[in-house]
Amino acid sequence: MLSYDDVALEFEPSALAAIADKAIDMEIGARGLRSIVEDIMTDVMYEIPSDKSIEKVVITADCVQNGSRPVVYRRKRLSRDAS
Repeated sequence: MLSYDDVALEFEPSALAAIADKAIDMEIGARGLRSIVEDIMTDVMYEIPSDKSIEKVVITADCVQNGSRPVVYRRKRLSRDAS
């Protein structure tokens, strides 16, 4: 879905391991994995369509383990003449 808005999504390897560990602890399967990722991504997924400056979103282990927000990288502003 993020590609529609030209936004890259990256999961740090430690985030993937944390997601897997959380799923194992919760004794859930693939649907559970989806739920974990949706919990992490929900806020930023609603933010992206209205904020064209967002270029990339990175999911870290801290997002999974502590509920911190994903890291958001923004595009450099273009001058008005370049638009």
